[in-house]
Amino acid sequence: LESMLAKGQAAPDFELSGLDGLPQHLVAGTPTVLVFFKVSCPTCQLAMPYVNRLAQGSLRVLAVSQNDAATTEKFHAHFGITMPTVLDPEKSFAASNAYGLTNVPSLFVVEGDGTISQSLSGFSKADYAALGERAGVAVFREGEAVPDWKAG
Repeated sequence: LESMLAKGQAAPDFELSGLDGLPQHLVAGTPTVLVFFKVSCPTCQLAMPYVNRLAQGSLRVLAVSQNDAATTEKFHAHFGITMPTVLDPEKSFAASNAYGLTNVPSLFVVEGDGTISQSLSGFSKADYAALGERAGVAVFREGEAVPDWKAG
């Protein structure tokens, strides 16, 4: 693929192993927020705790790590991440490539019909806040110093 998948395009399905060892994939009929990240990415380190808050709401959120299980588990422990996470094998990055990723974090909102309704790269406070409203949770808390935008 030449560029990141965009609004209106079909979301490729995948089957990846979760940190729990069980296979996960997109579930037809269930709106899902996919968030691709890499442990060493500073913008991912900023974004993932907020994505974890988003996962406490009514939207299904699935994190896709570009690292191995041990490294991802250390990252989760350090940042308090509890959301479901799958591993995109570093040998192939099959899911990342299927979605046309050029950098991380990259976030896709996949509607129940399998269509992408939103795709964004990097960190956008306004977009994350809007997703939080849709999910019925406050992604940001009063008094937190959060940049409006940060490139991935």
